[in-house]
Amino acid sequence: MKNLLIATIFLLVNTIAFGQQVMPLYKDSIPNFIFTQDEETTTNNGVLIISKITRPMLTAYLPPKEKATGAAVVICPGGGYAVEAAGHEGADVAKELTKAGIAAFVLKYRLPNDAAMKNKEIGPLQDAQQAIKMVRDGAAKWNINPNRIGIMGFSAGGHLASTEGTHYAKSLIENGSNTSLRPDFMILVYPVISFQDSLGHIGSRDNLLGKNPAQEKKDYYSNEMQVTDSTPPAFLVHASDDDVVKVENSIAFYLALIHHHVPAEMHIYQNGGHGFGMHLPKNKDLWLDRCKNWMAANGWLKSSGVMKSITGM
Repeated sequence: MKNLLIATIFLLVNTIAFGQQVMPLYKDSIPNFIFTQDEETTTNNGVLIISKITRPMLTAYLPPKEKATGAAVVICPGGGYAVEAAGHEGADVAKELTKAGIAAFVLKYRLPNDAAMKNKEIGPLQDAQQAIKMVRDGAAKWNINPNRIGIMGFSAGGHLASTEGTHYAKSLIENGSNTSLRPDFMILVYPVISFQDSLGHIGSRDNLLGKNPAQEKKDYYSNEMQVTDSTPPAFLVHASDDDVVKVENSIAFYLALIHHHVPAEMHIYQNGGHGFGMHLPKNKDLWLDRCKNWMAANGWLKSSGVMKSITGM
């Protein structure tokens, strides 16, 4: 009860301060859902952590209309598919993006749970697909160009984002409108990419697929193996000394992108470890500034005629 009260107060304060819109991800029933008691908990001991998520939400952070560039990013916080670091890998990043005129949507995706899902391995991906669909369907009302919607992920959230970027063709949600589920670009920060024994983050793999998954499953969710010529462009950030998720995850994905002639940019820092969010602990370089430069260079931050191009006015 105490945790729920703290979470509610935190949500109200931040909603007032930053004008967020907190929305259920699904209007009606949640797909692949088994009814269970809501045991979601929130803690904040310097790092905001949400656990036991079974009811997904999407929180919109919108720039002023006059600053809107037309770009939007769905953000997937990390946490090994066990928890979600919703602050420094979620809300904090969203607020910074809005300063640059980028609409940001923090996804509180379901965490794999056999008691709450018929098939836990697809639950997070369903939520990522629904988030892209929801933002694209609501583009006009949020001053967004529907062709400038990307997905960002940190750590295991990077695995979810890269899974959405490589598995979008097979819809796992209700999509009668046939809305494209393909992100226009990916931003992957110290991402889990591979589920292979020698490279992957085994904790994330175990939480999503269970212990000792079949090799076929490892391959299917090893996203360096799922890149095609149609995979969205990507911006990758990692640290060489990351001792949680090997830097080779980003390198393998980058090489796969280049092999398929997909535009990609990668920044590997000498030091930084894992989980640094926007700020490297021993480096003044701001990777998010480099990311915004990359977005601008690829034409996703054009601000002129945003609403005109969307509404035809």
